[in-house]
Amino acid sequence: MILADENIHYFIIKALRDTGFTVNSISENSKGIKDEEVIKRAIQKNYCLLTEDKDFGEWVFSHHVNNLSVIFLRYRFYEYQQIAVNLVNLLQGKEIKKPAFITLTIKKIRIRQL
Repeated sequence: MILADENIHYFIIKALRDTGFTVNSISENSKGIKDEEVIKRAIQKNYCLLTEDKDFGEWVFSHHVNNLSVIFLRYRFYEYQQIAVNLVNLLQGKEIKKPAFITLTIKKIRIRQL
């Protein structure tokens, strides 16, 4: 299950849903909540947090938030369709051991087990 942060493009959410992933969208259900609440929900529901917000890297690595898995997307706006394809391929092709911090770009994937 995936918790999509408020900044995730709807095309990406739809691409995930269309391929069978359950996606809970902050933008659709809880717009405007603080990062702390997003983290709390992700941990309580054992969701993987999908975000474009660098602040969640700070939460994980500097503030040592435990039991949070993050997929951090880095792409240019016009690359949103390709990043959606890359994300679906990542999630369909690999069992991700939680907790992890994953950085996904158009050209590479970096997985850090936490």
